[in-house]
Amino acid sequence: ESIEFSNQSNFRINRIFESSNRRINRIFKSSKTNLCVPLLFLKLQKRITYFTKMNIKRNATAHWEGAGKTGNGTLSTDSTVLNSTQYSFNTRFADGIGTNPEELIAAAHAGCFTMKLAFVLQGQNFTATSIDTKATVVLTDNGITEIHLNTRAAVPEMTEEAFAAAALEAKNDCPISKLFTAEIILDAALV
Repeated sequence: ESIEFSNQSNFRINRIFESSNRRINRIFKSSKTNLCVPLLFLKLQKRITYFTKMNIKRNATAHWEGAGKTGNGTLSTDSTVLNSTQYSFNTRFADGIGTNPEELIAAAHAGCFTMKLAFVLQGQNFTATSIDTKATVVLTDNGITEIHLNTRAAVPEMTEEAFAAAALEAKNDCPISKLFTAEIILDAALV
């Protein structure tokens, strides 16, 4: 069974922590400290585990007709963001109309990294006014060899050093980053 994260789930997790912190403070003030604390932590752990399990599945389909160079295909996603979107040799290796796998990888990586960075910043009590990321996928004869993440963010009261560390953490922990054996080159700066 999969559980999707949502604002409501995050709100529930925060409420659990706040409620548990109040309980812990009350317990430490009582005389039953030794018995109650382990039970409370077990209960808290079970509640948090319930809300943090993730097993999300997303689907996309590809359809191709014809030979590699002269044929063409379409890509579709369950969300219909891509709905029979054209791709072909020309959209991949020239300037044809449509999309290509490398462009979609770049979009997925830019989106995943940017969202992960927002969560890292939130965890450090910062909120970005804006984060803009451009992902450039480098395709060579050896496959995808590099992905450049160029991100610029406006984060009030954050130092450049703290931002660089947060961006590096986001790059390393982004689920899309973890898919690649290609070198991921990060250029991050505050604006």
